[in-house]
Amino acid sequence: MHFKEKLMVSSVRCGDSPRSVELLVAAVRELLQATFEDLNQEQLKRFRHKLRDATLDGRNIPWGRLDGLDAMDLAAQLTHFYGPEPALDVTRKTLKRADMLDVAARLKEQQLQRLGPSSSTLRSVSEYKKKYRDHVLQQHAKVKERNARSVKINKRFTKLLIAREGAALPDEAPGCAEELEPKPQCARRSDTHTFNRLFGRDEEGQRPLTVVLQGPAGIGKTMAAKKILYDWAAGKLYHGQVDFAFFLPCRELLERPGTCSLADLVLDQCPQRSAPLKPMLARPERLLFILDGADELPPLAPHAAPCTDPSQVADAARVLGGLLGKTLLPTARLLVTARATAPGRLLDRLCSPQCAEVCGFSDKDKKKYFHKFFRDERLAERAYRFVKENETLFALCFVPFVCWIVCTVLRQQLELGQDLSRTSKTTTSVYLLFIISVLSSAPAADAPRMRAELRKLCRLAREGTLGHRAQFAEKDLERLELRGSKVQTLFLSKKELPGVLQTDVTYQFMDQSFQEFFSALSYLLEEERDLQALLWGESHLTLTTRFLFGLLNPDRVSDMQRHFGVVVPEHVKRDVLLWMQEQGQGRPRAAPEKTAGTEAVEDAEEPEEEECEPNYPLEVLYCLYETQEDAFVRQALRCLPELELERVRLSRMDLVILSYCVRCCPPGQALRLVSCGLAPAQKKKKKSLMKRLHSSLGGSSSQASKRKPQPSPLRPLFEAMTDEHCGLNSLTLCRCKLPDSVCRDLSEALREAPALTELGLLHNQLSEAGLRMLLEGLAWPQCHVQKLRVQQPSLQEAPQYIISILRQSVALSTLDLGDCQLPGPVVTSLCAALQHPGCRLQTLSLTSVELSKESLKELQAVKTAKPGLVIIHPALDSHPKPSKGLSGAL
Repeated sequence: MHFKEKLMVSSVRCGDSPRSVELLVAAVRELLQATFEDLNQEQLKRFRHKLRDATLDGRNIPWGRLDGLDAMDLAAQLTHFYGPEPALDVTRKTLKRADMLDVAARLKEQQLQRLGPSSSTLRSVSEYKKKYRDHVLQQHAKVKERNARSVKINKRFTKLLIAREGAALPDEAPGCAEELEPKPQCARRSDTHTFNRLFGRDEEGQRPLTVVLQGPAGIGKTMAAKKILYDWAAGKLYHGQVDFAFFLPCRELLERPGTCSLADLVLDQCPQRSAPLKPMLARPERLLFILDGADELPPLAPHAAPCTDPSQVADAARVLGGLLGKTLLPTARLLVTARATAPGRLLDRLCSPQCAEVCGFSDKDKKKYFHKFFRDERLAERAYRFVKENETLFALCFVPFVCWIVCTVLRQQLELGQDLSRTSKTTTSVYLLFIISVLSSAPAADAPRMRAELRKLCRLAREGTLGHRAQFAEKDLERLELRGSKVQTLFLSKKELPGVLQTDVTYQFMDQSFQEFFSALSYLLEEERDLQALLWGESHLTLTTRFLFGLLNPDRVSDMQRHFGVVVPEHVKRDVLLWMQEQGQGRPRAAPEKTAGTEAVEDAEEPEEEECEPNYPLEVLYCLYETQEDAFVRQALRCLPELELERVRLSRMDLVILSYCVRCCPPGQALRLVSCGLAPAQKKKKKSLMKRLHSSLGGSSSQASKRKPQPSPLRPLFEAMTDEHCGLNSLTLCRCKLPDSVCRDLSEALREAPALTELGLLHNQLSEAGLRMLLEGLAWPQCHVQKLRVQQPSLQEAPQYIISILRQSVALSTLDLGDCQLPGPVVTSLCAALQHPGCRLQTLSLTSVELSKESLKELQAVKTAKPGLVIIHPALDSHPKPSKGLSGAL
């Protein structure tokens, strides 16, 4: 029997023995052959003609395989292509379409007599598919708005940008995304085509079984996952590939009391508990499980193995862990949503995942959202113009939930005739302003009661956040005297689920990020202010910590004192600074990537280093940015004298945060960007033919604008370096491809940066033009760079260009050309430049450079002529060891 037939039969009757499978295939062939032999030539021809259009799960037999087949060959072809029992189903339906109803009825009767009722199992599953899809459409047709109003999902869902994970980061470049990102890496709108591509084949032709949608809180991951489920049920996604799709909210399931099995979770999603479960799960390769919030899953205890059987009863963590680790239904498709704060721990549990980033709203989407929210064209345009003029606030609106809060606050301010400038530029300030706006709508006489209720609500949020809980029972609200309160109706949503004896009622915050905000607020509203559990807590407290920093801003403290009657003592800031100091001194950092020639470092004594996230410093910068207090940020950064971001895709918001912190750098600060790139850009639509013709035939003004150099995305960072208060004295760019636009902006910054004295350019694949632009900045009289390290082995002309500035630079005193290629003529030019009266170089390092005997003689002669010049090379005798300052800088 053909392997394909065995596979299909085993998927239908996974418990049958090989012998019984062979008997089933033989019996089906005999039934079909007998049926076809009863047909005359005209009927058989008509049957074959109709069979061309007969599809099962999107598959049908090509006509070339059917033409001229006799009864025996036709029976064999049907059984081989569809499998035994599906072949019977297809044959009966085709006979009916060919107006041979009596033959179809006789085949059904013979099938039941010979094979028994079990042969109708697949038919019942096929019929159940439509019933289940209709049930999903009905259940998920509407979603609740933040104000608890239900709206249609197609109306509520706003398309976001989604970018599939592309090539490795070292090959990415922090330059203009349009000129660097290949088309497959561009962010695409979250439409049906993009959703279908999530499980598309990669460059090697492999189709992923696990896809991870990751992004920050409130970005719309859950809504995107629900839209995927809804579009699948509507027949728009994964047609002919997925028979059943199930939505599993991880946090809710983890809080579910008792134990369960995967079979229980599947039946919970079905319209009745009598669903044909076994045949539904018999073909796992045609199942899709959507695990929403999988980053909430705790690591399994050492003695607790993940589940391996759908009927195995265990706690929800083991069941969901079995799906994630592919010990349970290994061929099923998984769509996983997770926050991007610490993806490493989750990805380690997955098998060959394909990652995609939810990038949020594009600028055009933001405008659409404002108009959809306000509905009034005039108000929408006024609010949108205000937000767009506030560059940072406009950038924050890439998160849909933040965009909703901003619109809500602005609408209230517009209706009350208030000043729109109250709306600030951090996530914390936007959330706080929203809460103040909502609570301010209550009568003044209710203010004391509302303040008391708010404190209790914050305590509820903190208990849930620290205990990994998002759902609260009625007894939780009763314990804190919150049931029926004003804050309950404003900030908590009610959920009713049918139970065994009575309806189960639970409450949850309108958004998970709101729970984390209230958790942070609790540390400032309550008398008990123990920050240990938060600051030294687990990674899931990242957003709460960020909110806490934001609430320490003097303006936010003033707002809380005025509206909530709270006084924040100074020791809170001292505790936070102490925590920052411990991060700088004691927190283990991720091990740097090993390169060729680097000796392996023994790390057996510090195994925890492997668990660290390389982007941890960026999260610290996000916390500092939320404070918007320059003096505090400068004081905190003294605890982190060297900031290193490694293998990070820098989004627009990342660059806003990094630029602000660089502007606040204390004297002596160092910044290293290692293998960093830009987050994928939105895929641009092609211009119409008329627009392209107009551009190409345009006047001189059009051509002039075309020639005007465009700023790189890193310009805000470089401009921050030129701020008079910036103390950044060392910048290293390693394995970050630098296009010409970045080199141009960096060159301009080198001319004005007041504190920058050390620059490292290591393996950045600079172009010849880019290097020339950088050297122009270094040769500028106002440039303060004293120590320059260049390793560009791919650019052979690099040393020659660098030599040219030795006669011009008034500040350069230390030069390291390690790993550069220095042929004889270049060394001759170098020696001439070193002896030029205008050369102020004091130290030249050539430690890894291969030099000829003639070149060594020339360099030795320079050393003799200029005794004050230190030239470091293994083959040059009597050279002193490099100073501690030099080795540290280089």
